[in-house]
Amino acid sequence: MTPRSLDEWLDYQQRVHALGVDLGLARVREVWRRMDAPRIAPVVVTVGGTNGKGSTIAFLEAMLAAAGKRVGCYTSPHLLRYNERVRVAGTDADDAVLVEAFERIESARLEQADDPVTLTYFEFGTLAALWIFAHARLDVAVLEVGLGGRLDAVNIVDADVSIVTTIALDHEDWLGRDREQIAREKAGIFRAGRPAVIGDADAPAALAHSAHETGATIFQAGRDYHFEPAARGWRWRAHGREIALPDPELAAPVQRANAAAAIAALHVLRDQLGVDDVALAAGVRSAHVVARLQRFVKPGAAELVIDVAHNPQAAEVLARWLAQTPAGGRTLAVFGALADKDIAGIVAPLAARIDRWFVAGLDADTPRGLAAPDLLARMDAAVAPLRHEVFGDVATALDAAVAQAQVRDRILAFGSFHVAAPALAWAARNDFTAAT
Repeated sequence: MTPRSLDEWLDYQQRVHALGVDLGLARVREVWRRMDAPRIAPVVVTVGGTNGKGSTIAFLEAMLAAAGKRVGCYTSPHLLRYNERVRVAGTDADDAVLVEAFERIESARLEQADDPVTLTYFEFGTLAALWIFAHARLDVAVLEVGLGGRLDAVNIVDADVSIVTTIALDHEDWLGRDREQIAREKAGIFRAGRPAVIGDADAPAALAHSAHETGATIFQAGRDYHFEPAARGWRWRAHGREIALPDPELAAPVQRANAAAAIAALHVLRDQLGVDDVALAAGVRSAHVVARLQRFVKPGAAELVIDVAHNPQAAEVLARWLAQTPAGGRTLAVFGALADKDIAGIVAPLAARIDRWFVAGLDADTPRGLAAPDLLARMDAAVAPLRHEVFGDVATALDAAVAQAQVRDRILAFGSFHVAAPALAWAARNDFTAAT
């Protein structure tokens, strides 16, 4: 096999399969079988849902680390470096480890030379994470479901507990046109006789119904566990257990729900893991995830907030945060989106909260990206004409927003991971630092 660098492997993976998304488990399961399907960790947690997956995983990782556990986390997409997707004991996988995993996958994929198994970019990455975790002496592996659940590559692993955070409309072309259909797809990560944590008290009935049909043991917010404000912070309770907790460092009230779901998963795993209340509280306090209402500051400049909100549910959460945390001056939004997103559903809850829009094209970054004029046309069709300017890319839009902003203003960069990544890079180049 010709040696390849990590970048060369990733470029190869983008080209080797005809489809960017090819849902189904048969191909990836066959390659994993050829790799001898080693056990990846003594305990496995999978996390699916429309929004909140990354934050819930951050809480799980922080709580388990506080309890002294060696944790592997697989998440996607990445923001600045592919290595972010595979993390062991809080450290991103290095290039050599990823390359070694890809070489093993390729060998298995081509085992029958006359009939090679095709894999997508995401499937290569999933198998690499599983392979790395299987050789990392983990206590716990935490896996983020990439798209849907039932047919996502992560679902070749039988988890000890599965979490579904929220159900909302997103990726309808693959998952279904209503919340009930999407719920049934996401319920595919549940397993018979194992706990199914449902983090949304208002989840579609199809989610619990599908879990019941599977034979999973349902543990749902608002029914089996509860969380509410307290005089200081908040508290989580279930089955006679009550835990006093600090507020998360992660912004937005919704983060309590994400932390509560993570606690629920560790509660049902208490016999295997024994994570105590002190570790849970420490994890709530210390959990961190990039580009989730992440604030950046620079002396003499408006603050910059970067968020990956990219569907209507996430936009509503963002709008509530803006209402509860008003800027001293105006809010200037740098916004970009992918073509398959519900632009009307994203813009509508935010229109009254944003004073000026800096519309950024993403068409040069990804084939799915909307050019700025096309995005603006869809925005204008959704709401009354907005005060706006149009730019070819995120960095140029940020330059313009900063040039117009006063110190008391807020600049908000949001709409996609393809907005968050260049915004993070721009912040670093321009001497903005993450607020503590």
